This record gives sequence, structure tokens and C-alpha cells, in this order.
Amino acid sequence: MLELCLLGCGGMMPLPHRRLTSLMARYNGKSILIDCGEGTQVGIKEKGWSFKPIDIICFTHYHADHISGLPGLLLTLGNAQRTEPLLLAGPKGLERVVNALRVIAPDLPFPIVFRELKEKTETIEMDGYRIRAFRVNHNVICYGYSIEIDRAGKFDVEKARANQVEMKYWSRLQKGEVITLPDRTLTGDLVMGPARKGIKCTYTTDTRPTPSIVEHAADADLFICEGMYGEPDKQEKAVEYKHMTFYEAAKLAKDAGVREMWLTHYSPSLVHPEEFLPKVREIFPAARAGKDGKSTTLLFEEEE
Repeated sequence: MLELCLLGCGGMMPLPHRRLTSLMARYNGKSILIDCGEGTQVGIKEKGWSFKPIDIICFTHYHADHISGLPGLLLTLGNAQRTEPLLLAGPKGLERVVNALRVIAPDLPFPIVFRELKEKTETIEMDGYRIRAFRVNHNVICYGYSIEIDRAGKFDVEKARANQVEMKYWSRLQKGEVITLPDRTLTGDLVMGPARKGIKCTYTTDTRPTPSIVEHAADADLFICEGMYGEPDKQEKAVEYKHMTFYEAAKLAKDAGVREMWLTHYSPSLVHPEEFLPKVREIFPAARAGKDGKSTTLLFEEEE
């Protein structure tokens, strides 16, 4: 299962009840953070989750509302006696930007490993899951991210017997081990059925609608998407500053065939985003208004 918490859903500036942009995901004892706006640490503490097991922090881009919380978080990780390396991923310029921010957080007990994204799409393989980064369309280089967890097929006794695989190897093959024997090599496909549907969450913000979003969000269990403006008269402003309206986000969700969409990254002028949901749901019925602390757990199909 994949646990998700929208730590902050504000854009541009924090408000009394709306922190800046950040999403945290947890899988199998590991944590993934996407963006780290002001208030991220407060959101983690309110959720009751831990700072220490963060595997990776991914940045969509380097505008302040997406990265201003990083120096404080790094200091907190250091104070928690973290010694394991911390992986940071983001567009070109990541190391320069982070090192500039670290002027106020210079001494850390753990190394930082930088993964600068340069291609239109890149894949980061992690322990048991993968992160796919894809370029979107903002006024600076910006990426969206999908978190994907594969689900292996079920063990097939009849298939194993038909392929003359001895029972003593079954467990090892189920775990993905490749076994080399004097006369043959045994692989998992000799005993396993077809792969089952996995879990997928796609997160994108600060962008105009692009085909890359539809492509990478296709069939996602959860699509978390920027909705900077809900007011119908803000379309021209969205185009000018390369952001999205609620209705453009809903169209992307519909085209991608996602199961559910959360809107996020609201303009400070947007006080009650839920007021605009009826019109949004005319385009995509499974649309929800994101809010700070909004959480869910995505399960494999047979666990639901």
C-alpha cells in the first residue's frame, strides 16, 4: 500500500490555514517528499509522521513556494541524528540552488546526493518502487512526478509443474531470484502468472496543460494536479503565468482516465475552492478539493 498526505496546498504565499506546496508518500517503511514549501515540517508533525526515513526529496522547480522549507528540514534531519545519504532530485541547477540555501544550514551529519534531471523524461529506481519524472510547461524548467509500485503475478503451481521446476526452487523464484543450474537457468516467469495491476500516483503543478501530463498520469489511482484558479474569469491569467484552472485540470484527469483527482496549489485569492467543484465535476466527477493534511491510502486491487 502507498500512504499519501498533501502537507500543503497553497501557491505563492502561505496563509493562516494553508501551507505551501508539499506532498509526502510512504511505502514499505520509506518516505518520499515532493516539493518542500514553507510549513512542510509543520505538516509532517501534524500528520504524526517521522522526518528520519525520507528516502528522496523531488522538486518540481525552484520557485520559493516549492523549496523554501528545505533548509529547516535539513537541519531537523541532522538533529534527528540522520547519517544515511539523502537523495535530492530536480531540474538542472539543483546542486547550485541547494548549496546556496545551505548557507544557513552548513553543517549536516549526512551527505546529500544530487540527481539533476536533464531529459524530458527520466526514471529513478528506488527500493521497491520507481519515480518517473516528466517535463511540463511553466515559465521555468519544471517536472511532474509519478510514483509507481509494480505488482507481481500470483504463483502458478500448474505452470511450475508444466515447466518441470522442482518444488525446492519455488520460494526463491517467487522472490525474484534467478537460479543457475548446470543444465538450465530458472527465472520467475516459469512459475508466476501475469503481472497484476500495481499502484500509481501522479503529481504535477505549476504548468499549462501538456500531452506529457496525460501520458504519464494515464490510469493513475490518484492524480494530484495544480488548480491555481477556480474563478472562470481567470483563464487569461492562467495562460499568462503558465498555470492551470480547475477546469483544465479536470480535462486532463478525464483524458488520462485516472481514478480520482485532487486539486492543489491554490492562488492566495482563492478562499473557498470547494465552491467551484460542481462545475469541475461536470467534466470529471471524481474531482476533490485538496486541503492541508488531506490523506489517503492506495491499495492493490485485491486488498481493496
